[in-house]
Amino acid sequence: MLVIIVLDQATKLLAEYYLNYRQPVAVFPHFNFTLVYNKGAAFSFLSNAGGWQRWFFICLSTTVSIALVIWLQKLKPEQKLQTISIAMILGGAIGNLIDRSLYGHVIDFLDIYYQQHHWPAFNIADSAITVGAFLLIIDSFKNNHEQKN
Repeated sequence: MLVIIVLDQATKLLAEYYLNYRQPVAVFPHFNFTLVYNKGAAFSFLSNAGGWQRWFFICLSTTVSIALVIWLQKLKPEQKLQTISIAMILGGAIGNLIDRSLYGHVIDFLDIYYQQHHWPAFNIADSAITVGAFLLIIDSFKNNHEQKN
């Protein structure tokens, strides 16, 4: 979890330092570094809501983070995949919570595209949340299969 938070915040600081806002820097075909700010949630949901969304997402992220910490504390040592999954989600949530708290927006800079179609820009925290959620789903299927046998 701490590794994700540090990596997320370090890469966001580097993006802020080296990139110009909304000026893509080609890295590979179909992948740019592009500095953007997201005042909303995933896919810029509620980004133009007038400012109240910052406090809403800070409260929501804090509540979810507390719940995830409690969940982590209740896990057994043999529940390794679930522990890793929740730690990744928690690290990502805290990484984006730091941005919202300090800047009023989340710093995004990873830009995947095909031709003129761009996926919404994202960051290391978003990636950790996504991978953690995916691993949690895999773990739930694994647990359901083990319980049936």
